Amino acid sequence: MLLQAGELARRTGVTVRTLHYYHSIGLLVPSSRSEAGYRLYNHDDIRRLHQIQALKRLGVPLAEIDPLLSDGALSLPQVLTQQIEALDRQLTQMQQLRQRLGQLHQQLSRGGEPELTDWLTTLEMMTMYDNYFTAEELTQLPFYQADAQREAEWQQLVQKLLELQEIGIAPQEPQAQALARRWMQMLEHDTAQNPAFLQRLTTMHLNEPAMQQQTGITPAMLDYVTRAFAESKLAIFRRYLDEQEYAFVRAHYFDRMQEWPALISRLREAMMRGVAPEAEEARALGAHWLALFRSYASDNPQTQNKIRQAMQQEPQLMEGTWLTPDLLQYLQAAVTAHMAPGTER
Repeated sequence: MLLQAGELARRTGVTVRTLHYYHSIGLLVPSSRSEAGYRLYNHDDIRRLHQIQALKRLGVPLAEIDPLLSDGALSLPQVLTQQIEALDRQLTQMQQLRQRLGQLHQQLSRGGEPELTDWLTTLEMMTMYDNYFTAEELTQLPFYQADAQREAEWQQLVQKLLELQEIGIAPQEPQAQALARRWMQMLEHDTAQNPAFLQRLTTMHLNEPAMQQQTGITPAMLDYVTRAFAESKLAIFRRYLDEQEYAFVRAHYFDRMQEWPALISRLREAMMRGVAPEAEEARALGAHWLALFRSYASDNPQTQNKIRQAMQQEPQLMEGTWLTPDLLQYLQAAVTAHMAPGTER
């Protein structure tokens, strides 16, 4: 069965303009055309459209969707699993919100009157966190817990970052790199070394003005820290590579940087579910890791070995990766399984 763009748009709710845009960027290319030149979409195209829309709803940028689908890192069952989990979280959040509203209704019905400012502030922040974390997850998230010392440390870091930006210190400078390292060390601790928590906390900072107001951290500041932290790692790689190798690594180090957190999160989730490293799902994740590694390390085995050597000898390179020892061991096993004869795809 083949559908023209108009019919596909009518039956799926995706606009024709969106379908044309997906085609123009190579994200969804219709399999054929009619004699009159109309785009025609088949079963596989519609299957891919479902994956695209599902990943988009899960917050994956369009620029990152094609690599995820093209290298086989995500199968349709995996996408469906993530959709189901997201819907489950939304249902839980709606139930929690309904319960909270019921409690407020009872309190007001009995003549209770909480302080308006405290009431609104608490409700705003609790509701904001509830949109990204379950009640159980919030108990595991150090960043959510009241801790005056930790909050003071974050305020000092934010203030120092603002000062560096104001005086024009570039992310490549040692002061910026040192601040970025401390930032990432604290962030790993405050997300309980859970990469899924990191992703959602970052999304909160990007999407929620109330969160930015509370922490003082803007998207521009996050970009600055990310760049400075990457520069600290590039400075280490430079000691292991010749000029030509380093030029390639530097030119491509940032190309697919945004894919790493999501990949590490999926790796941890697979490990926690007990997926064997030899299983197809884990091997696909190992393949995705190799693709990201090669995107900046090149296909030159000598360059790759030098970078692996640096990673083994420089503990600093493991900072800010959210790779715990057990997760690193799982990743290595998955990569080995992917590379085993007869299994590499």
